Amino acid sequence: MAKKEYTFEEICSSITAGKFAPVYVLMGEEPYFIDKITDLLIEKVLDEADRDFNQTIMYGADVNVGMVINAARRFPMMSEYQLVVVKEAQAIRDIEQLANYVNHPLKSTVLVINHKYKTIDGRKKLAVATEKNGILFESKKIYENRMPAFITSLLRERAIGVEPKAAQMLADFLGNDLSRLNKELDKLAILLSGKAEKRITPELVEQNIGISKEYNNFELQRAIAVKDILKANRIIQYFEKDPKNNPIQMTLSILFNYFSNLLICHYSKDKSENGIMNALGLRNTFAVKEYMQGLRNYSALKVFNLISEIRTTDARSKGVENPSTPSPELLKMLVYQILH
Repeated sequence: MAKKEYTFEEICSSITAGKFAPVYVLMGEEPYFIDKITDLLIEKVLDEADRDFNQTIMYGADVNVGMVINAARRFPMMSEYQLVVVKEAQAIRDIEQLANYVNHPLKSTVLVINHKYKTIDGRKKLAVATEKNGILFESKKIYENRMPAFITSLLRERAIGVEPKAAQMLADFLGNDLSRLNKELDKLAILLSGKAEKRITPELVEQNIGISKEYNNFELQRAIAVKDILKANRIIQYFEKDPKNNPIQMTLSILFNYFSNLLICHYSKDKSENGIMNALGLRNTFAVKEYMQGLRNYSALKVFNLISEIRTTDARSKGVENPSTPSPELLKMLVYQILH
């Protein structure tokens, strides 16, 4: 029988509906989703009046498996449930022994194990027991090329719209750091709270997040896609004046992602807009246009060579075989090679 893989949305929906599993093992390299599920459980499992007697929060560095099991085996006081949350559970030695409890959990206990930045071996007893009697959730990093779609869906949950360019600007500037992203979205949501139309525009992002709507990695990628040499050079000159907010590694990452995807496009059998969208997992035609332009302007061989040049530039920006050339000069040389 295939293992059931729960999504973040499914878990949150079930918790909101008051359907609690006896055990949640939340693991993986992305702490954002682990924290959100835990916060939702803390909010929903117990009424505020019941928390003093029926809520226990422990930290992995301060406890052992025996202490966790003892806490989980207690019965609630004048409440249907008790909630036991173990944060930073990756610090617990012999955590596999927790399977002894998870194989026979109390229905009146909701046990939450936060195992951040690492995963538990799915073949071992704890994972197997959790899949049988509770919810095993792996919190994965979101690929950077999927961030604009994620930002759009995150804002949709808040009943806020976002223009595609604004979503891309946020993704380029913040990467896939979801905790930082959430703070910036909170800031924008507050600014929109008194307005009739709740929609994030490039201008709003520029004014409040500190990203230029004309001089950013999104616009550099677009200029390169259409081979707009003048605009591309203006942007890298702007980057040179403000290197702190425009680090070369971020630019190289975005260019590497673009040309890697463009190589996929070259070898895709269906080179229509719909075909390219399917090949790259894109959700709107806004993003696909730059790949269609790139297909016309860059041959597969050119793209293959440029990916190698971006890797080399990245290494040189970190001091490999480069004793003196500063990052702005490295970027200028790379962009020249791309456009000529």
